Amino acid sequence: MRKMFFLLFMLSTFLINAQQKVNETLKKELDEIMKVDQGYRMLFDSEITPEKREKLLKDLNIDKEEFEKKNWQLVAEHDSLNMQKIENIISQYGYPGKTLVGEPTNQAAWYVIQHSTKIGKYLPLIKEAGKKKEIPFTWVAMMEDRYLMNVNKEQIYGTQGKGEMTKDKNGKQIFINFIWPVKDPKNVNKRRKEAGFDSTVEEDAQRMFGKDFKYEPYTLQQVFEIRNKNK
Repeated sequence: MRKMFFLLFMLSTFLINAQQKVNETLKKELDEIMKVDQGYRMLFDSEITPEKREKLLKDLNIDKEEFEKKNWQLVAEHDSLNMQKIENIISQYGYPGKTLVGEPTNQAAWYVIQHSTKIGKYLPLIKEAGKKKEIPFTWVAMMEDRYLMNVNKEQIYGTQGKGEMTKDKNGKQIFINFIWPVKDPKNVNKRRKEAGFDSTVEEDAQRMFGKDFKYEPYTLQQVFEIRNKNK
């Protein structure tokens, strides 16, 4: 009896390990996709040193003159290529979470979708991945917030910032940054804590816009007025 129990235990352990074995080929592909997605964006970091930028350009095999000419257009082109790759992967495997490709590679597909125009299509998949613990719930929250912002609705967790051109009281064009309007802003930090965030909306705002930035809750009406001033 003990021998039979031991054999069953070993068999179940083997099956679990087999199911959890990382797909190394897929992991390598996703790591390369994430390298491109994040690397291109690091080039626009205001705090990056010239030496670091030069190294990134070399690592990503980007021609310096082409980068200076195309700028963010180059990022958009690669985002589109990456999205095609991710859609092919999803059609074959579903969301490539930590069970399939480990951590932090399970971030790759999330980043590409987050930077795409197809969040609405894939948000249900992201929510399901979060429910299965394949990705942290904070990622689900950030994508849901971005989706709500993109459709001009109030976000839930205050994770998304926005920059808009507008005009001051003298009619001069100015650029302002703000946290996209939040539903029930008085309780946003409570929701953030429950979701797993380790920072407040005020702290997150300073991370996005600088240590001197002061968070002020905006309403949707205020945002629409800002946009109308620039027309």
